[in-house]
Amino acid sequence: MRLNVEAAVVGRELVLGDVEVVDGRIARVGVRGSNGRGVAAPGFVDLQVNGFGGVDFAGADAAAYDRAGDALLETGVTAYLPTLITAPEDALVSALAALPERARGPRILGAHVEGPFLASTRMGTHSLAWRADPDVALLERLLAAGRVRLVTLAPELPGALELIDVLRARGVAVSCGHTDATAEEAEAAFDRGAQAVTHLFNAMRPFRHRDPGIAGAALARDDVVVQMILDGHHVAPETALIVWRAAAGRVALVTDAIAGAGQGDGRYTLGSVSVEVRDGRARNDDEVLAGSVLTMLDAVRNLHALGVPLVDAVDAASAVPARVIGADVGRLAVGSRADVVVLDDNLAIARVLVGGEALVAA
Repeated sequence: MRLNVEAAVVGRELVLGDVEVVDGRIARVGVRGSNGRGVAAPGFVDLQVNGFGGVDFAGADAAAYDRAGDALLETGVTAYLPTLITAPEDALVSALAALPERARGPRILGAHVEGPFLASTRMGTHSLAWRADPDVALLERLLAAGRVRLVTLAPELPGALELIDVLRARGVAVSCGHTDATAEEAEAAFDRGAQAVTHLFNAMRPFRHRDPGIAGAALARDDVVVQMILDGHHVAPETALIVWRAAAGRVALVTDAIAGAGQGDGRYTLGSVSVEVRDGRARNDDEVLAGSVLTMLDAVRNLHALGVPLVDAVDAASAVPARVIGADVGRLAVGSRADVVVLDDNLAIARVLVGGEALVAA
């Protein structure tokens, strides 16, 4: 089967010609002789999705995952991590146990557990009541409850480095976030095996010229992926450009989407937190940002609008996040899985394929 496109994003290059799919994988790229339209790109990979399309993953059943998957697919996401924020242990265990192996639409790569091992001074919208100090036994119970693929923790907490050791030994990726870590404390975590920073600049020690904190430490290294919520509310355009110029090729776009994504303004829940979406901005009752209603397609558009080439913006929404968790997704190359989003000239979605099967068609 040919996709009938005029070009494809292969790595960080635009290759002219059509794309051929055989048995669910990419067989050829740059195929000549097609009069196709649009650009084929690797399907988007989102590491931080709290909910979508009216569904909050903290209390979702199989049917709810199907509904959320349908909605995510419409935005070009072909693989994602349902994300669970700080909550009582029994609630986290229950939500992890309910995580399906498969659901309709995108691939579910495992869960992102954001907390509860967070800094009390950088909780954001997470509930302080359910925050916990690093505890190996608690971590082991969470890992036993379901498919955990990524954990966000504050690396400066006593015992956090030991948690990183446990997670890396179990093949679970570690991201640092909701943290008051100094640059030195962040460096220790990165040296220990933490691979990323969760929503850079948000809910973390501010960057200062003589106290760069975790943000400065991450931007100064070349082996740490920095995740960014590019919705126009979490970081300013100038900040996003600074991040890109310091870390191009290791910026991962994430949405931090909540149930209200794709639903419009209104009242929603983020775990146990009540959230109001007004004019596209999600806030809790204390007017603190509480996730977003961003789609990954809009994140790509927003990064591209800052002057970043489209191939690089796509890479930030596909291959880079996949690299954080070591997942075999987010690539469009010969032999790779045919998880593909086809974009038209206006960067609107024309088609989405998962494993070569067209699940969304304009």
